[in-house]
Amino acid sequence: MDYALYLRGLINFHRDMGFLDKYIPRDETQRDPAGSRDALRDFTNLVNRYPTSRYSEDATQRIVYLRNRLAQHEIHVAHYYMKRTSYLAALNRAKYVVENYPRTTAMPEALMIMAKAYKIMEFNDLAEDTLRVLELNYPGHPGVAEVRRTRVN
Repeated sequence: MDYALYLRGLINFHRDMGFLDKYIPRDETQRDPAGSRDALRDFTNLVNRYPTSRYSEDATQRIVYLRNRLAQHEIHVAHYYMKRTSYLAALNRAKYVVENYPRTTAMPEALMIMAKAYKIMEFNDLAEDTLRVLELNYPGHPGVAEVRRTRVN
């Protein structure tokens, strides 16, 4: 049964990859995340139900990769919303990353988007609090300076 779960996860992991994707690299985080979500569910199920399986170690590594990939997808969507001046939608996407994908590589970017959106919407206390969290956890991150340069319309 563990092998079946592992295969199911692999199928979902590679579900959206087409023939040309093998030869023309494309940013996976900008694709539909449905396959990644399903693969994450399958690999998590495998690790939880069969922790001593010979496939658990590989599944665990894929879980880390998939969590980073899904978090980065949310960041791409948040940036899209920021460009379209939908600051509340961008804020919600960034908050989703902070709440659901902690300890991922997208975390500092999510905090930066949150702080910037709060500042633009003139929630200055929330913007400063979020900026403080960003500075404390990611000192020297370029997003701090970017948020400070952001002007309110």
